[in-house]
Amino acid sequence: MTRPLHRGSGGGRFSGNAKDLWEDSQMKDKTEKEDFDRTRTAVDHANLSVRSPFRVVSTDNSSYKNNVYENGFGSDPLSPVSARSRYRFILLMLKLSLVVIVILALTGSLWWTLSITNSSRGQIFRGYRRLQEQLVLDLEEIGKLSTGPTKIKELEYCSPEYENFIPCYNETENLAVGFSNGEELDRHCIHGVRHNCLVPAPVNYKVPLRWPTGKDLIWLGNVKITAQEVLSSGSLTKRMMVEEEQISFRPGNFMYDGVEDYSHQIAEMIGLRNESNFIQAGVRTVLDIGCGYGSFGAHLFSSNLLTICIADYEASGSQVQLTTERGLPAMIGSFNSMQLPYPSLSFDMVHCRNNMDWDKKDGKLLIEVDRLLRPGGYFVWTSPVTQPSPRDKVNQKKWSSVQSFTQSLCWEMLSQQEETVVWKKTSKKDCYSTRKSGAPLCSKGQDVESPYYRPLQACIGGTQSRRWIPIKERTAWPSRANLNAKELSIHGLHAEDLSEDTINWKAAVNNYWSLLSPLIFSDHPKRPGDEDPSPPYNMLRNVLDMNAHFGGFNAALLEAGKSVWVMNVIPVNTPNRLPLILDRGFTGVLHDWCEPFPTYPRTYDMVHGQGLLSLQLPEQRRCETIDIFTEIDRLLRPEGWIILRDSAPLIESARALATRLKWDARVVELESDSDEKLLICQKPFTRRQAS
Repeated sequence: MTRPLHRGSGGGRFSGNAKDLWEDSQMKDKTEKEDFDRTRTAVDHANLSVRSPFRVVSTDNSSYKNNVYENGFGSDPLSPVSARSRYRFILLMLKLSLVVIVILALTGSLWWTLSITNSSRGQIFRGYRRLQEQLVLDLEEIGKLSTGPTKIKELEYCSPEYENFIPCYNETENLAVGFSNGEELDRHCIHGVRHNCLVPAPVNYKVPLRWPTGKDLIWLGNVKITAQEVLSSGSLTKRMMVEEEQISFRPGNFMYDGVEDYSHQIAEMIGLRNESNFIQAGVRTVLDIGCGYGSFGAHLFSSNLLTICIADYEASGSQVQLTTERGLPAMIGSFNSMQLPYPSLSFDMVHCRNNMDWDKKDGKLLIEVDRLLRPGGYFVWTSPVTQPSPRDKVNQKKWSSVQSFTQSLCWEMLSQQEETVVWKKTSKKDCYSTRKSGAPLCSKGQDVESPYYRPLQACIGGTQSRRWIPIKERTAWPSRANLNAKELSIHGLHAEDLSEDTINWKAAVNNYWSLLSPLIFSDHPKRPGDEDPSPPYNMLRNVLDMNAHFGGFNAALLEAGKSVWVMNVIPVNTPNRLPLILDRGFTGVLHDWCEPFPTYPRTYDMVHGQGLLSLQLPEQRRCETIDIFTEIDRLLRPEGWIILRDSAPLIESARALATRLKWDARVVELESDSDEKLLICQKPFTRRQAS
């Protein structure tokens, strides 16, 4: 590509008598005008066209009169045009030259195309098309350079309707294009459709309370639900208490006490003394389908059980939004027609406390639960369907269908108390071969360990996996976070691999602490006017790790004694380490970062990504880095933090993008022998103004 031409410096001051100089110049122009018109020839045009466009206006008046500049370039005694005119003329000639090149390229391409066989025309055309596109890009670049550097433009704020908007979930549009039977509630992303604007916080938004206080008390203005909606619903009245613009889940209200008794009941049905013994029974991770407002998971959190809530997208009064606002693990999971983006054999318990139609879709929903459960894991369902009245023929049929299908899955019904039933998944594979009926086992090609929004399967998955280990034979928590050599070998790793990763992340977390202290991690952070926070004084409740690798960042946070939970994300274009992460007792999900993440705006207190920018290689790029950054901004709470670690050039480029998103950003140098840098940003607290 031709290098753009740059203007020289201009606008210097003249020394001497400016008036005399002007009059002398006018007289000279008048006497030489006729001679100039007669003697100007084509040769003069050629000489003019090759003269250098770089001109410097000298501050020496004598040099100007002698038509010689200090830098040695001579002036044209016949040309009355100024330096600006010459510059414009050169740009015009450059553009004309490019037009000629384009015409010649098109002509040559046409001649060549006519001379080749029909079988090779398609390939040549595609190559020609790429050349055309590259030429257009080169012309645009020349245009930008010719106009000089432009100011980086900040992104605008989205309109108010985007405050709680989640891309890929639009029931109206899905119905219009033909989705039905529950598929309209599922996630349908259209590639290329992006809203590159910044999602504003609501008018009455307030920074969430610190953990653990924020787990039981949230601001009403931070979620899309009104006090009237809370008070007008009988079920919500028992669950929540609205006072002073807050929603309370504190101990003492009816629902909280009910959750404690309910959890105790489930433990007894399994054969345990209480819920604190779940860990000893091999239960560490729980998937809560249709979680209400996360009260079950919030209660289990105190017993070191990690519960992730999934529920359908809701326009208002969302279960997921209220749960994430409490700082608890939750994401949108439309359990209708698609497999969930979790590995097979990854949860010790699946819990559901609603009237879900498990008998529908030929049992595919229960088959998906079976895929997600580890061998020996538990399925808990609480619903009036499990205790149908003699006159309720509909629920009787549903209950009979569920019982029959669970038997065909080799599940054992452990106990039933009132409306709650507990099943246990088999630990023995040979049970499936002794069945008289039921869904077949998936073939090796069908048994995908970590599906990504794949249609529900009619076959039993997970049986092909090397991870088929009963939960009672697994290492108990918290030792489970450090898998032994035998367990690591299943994932193709050695103990040294995990040990080295652990050491590196311990050092990284210590560095983060020192860099961000005292704003986040100090022993006693306090804003002006705030009361003294209660221990452990954490301003962080949750972290989104966008490229989690082995889950080392999660492990280092826990070992450092930080009471936070991490959503470990494995990008779909990286080696799939998600089974390893869930086997370590953490939570995580597969995701394509060229698509929006399935959660509401303002979910996470911190977003972290090591090597995330390096995944956007030019030859593999399907979206722009600015698209990923605007998605980070949507997911991050006001005053939230971003930590990115990557190669120095990528970090410097990312800092420029951070400016467009109004983030406060700084680059931090790492050790001297490292070619990586840290980018640390904070999202400002900006909310929509009341209209």
